[in-house]
Amino acid sequence: MATLHVLSHSPFGDDRLVSCLRLLGDGDALLLSGDAVYAVQCATTHRESLESMPDGITLYALEEDVAARGLSDLPARLRQVDYPGFVELCCRYARTNTWL
Repeated sequence: MATLHVLSHSPFGDDRLVSCLRLLGDGDALLLSGDAVYAVQCATTHRESLESMPDGITLYALEEDVAARGLSDLPARLRQVDYPGFVELCCRYARTNTWL
C-alpha cells in the first residue's frame, strides 16, 4: 500500500527527513510543509537527497509554505499543492504518516 509521508519540521534541526527517506518505497509520496520546505534549498545535502530519490516516489510541497519562505529555483520533480490539493493527496494514498 502506498503511503503519503508528511514532514513539517526543518531538516536542519533533526534527522526526521533522513529517517523518512530510508523508509520511502515505490509508489509512496513525500509532502513537505512548514519549515520542512527548507529541504529544497539549493546546494544542500537535503536537496541532493530529495533529487536522488527513485522515480517511483513523488515529491510534493505546500505552495503557501514555499512562497512564505521565499524559496525559488525549486527541483524539477517538485510538485506544489495548495491546501485542497493536500486533502486530495490524503484521500489518494492508502495511508498517511505524519512525522511528528
